[in-house]
Amino acid sequence: MIYIITTNPAIDYILRFDKFEDGATIRAIEDEKYPGGKGIMASKIIHNLGAKSVNLGFVGGFIGEYIAGAIKDLGLAENFVRIKENSRINVKLKYDKETEINAKGPKISKAEVEKFFASLSDVKKDDIIVISGSLPYSLDSDFYKEVIEKTEADFTIDIANKKLLEYLTYKPLLVKPNEEELGKIFQTEINNDNLVKYARKLNELGAKNVIVSLGAKGSIFVDENHAYRAKPIDGKLVNSVGSGDSMVGGFVYGMVNDYEKIDAYKLAVACGTATAFSPDIAERDMIDEILKKVEVEEIGN
Repeated sequence: MIYIITTNPAIDYILRFDKFEDGATIRAIEDEKYPGGKGIMASKIIHNLGAKSVNLGFVGGFIGEYIAGAIKDLGLAENFVRIKENSRINVKLKYDKETEINAKGPKISKAEVEKFFASLSDVKKDDIIVISGSLPYSLDSDFYKEVIEKTEADFTIDIANKKLLEYLTYKPLLVKPNEEELGKIFQTEINNDNLVKYARKLNELGAKNVIVSLGAKGSIFVDENHAYRAKPIDGKLVNSVGSGDSMVGGFVYGMVNDYEKIDAYKLAVACGTATAFSPDIAERDMIDEILKKVEVEEIGN
């Protein structure tokens, strides 16, 4: 089974504008609401591919019940811990640019944390846990380490700072920084000449598989034996939110279904690209169409 942990889920409230003017009163031309959080997005892509996952984490108040209800309406399973404080609403402004306003999130009590760890009792050693996204401010910074140590399951982790290095000794199944995040992790500027070198460092430090997303330039994949680069695919960017999470979900789906790693990577690329070209997480038909266009070449070690 695949378990998805989203400790700080949200309603993603998307507002679209013809133009945006700071300090003015303006009217959106469209608005949309989705259950948000990096883990939830990965769960949605896994569901759209045809596999099951269980969403774990914390939801609270009327916002939390909206999130949990919306997840169930999508056909996803959840075993969230219900907490006293309200979950958050994140606002995404779409115009000729994209601006995201992410709320702080709720305070989670010690008793609520204990309920969460009790909810991990169903996780077995041969399961996969997808860990991603920010922690609520009230959780200990090593919360995810405790999850890993209590379950001993294979896991992916997608956190966007140098703290990622602390998780590599646990040998994650996958880490997926983007180019900017990779530079921050190693406190250097990433370019074409050193991209594989620093992705390989993550691999050498313990990550079994590494995907580095490069935006419009495509992505690379590194494991202990190979390094591959996927060429960018032409299309209209509709929504960059969830593209990286879709890559993680696609790769995990591939591994659960015994794909060769290069094929799991190709599916990850197709999932990430299809979501970028869609208003929400991509549907299977779009993923299959994009998958036909994925070109991967080996780039050496």
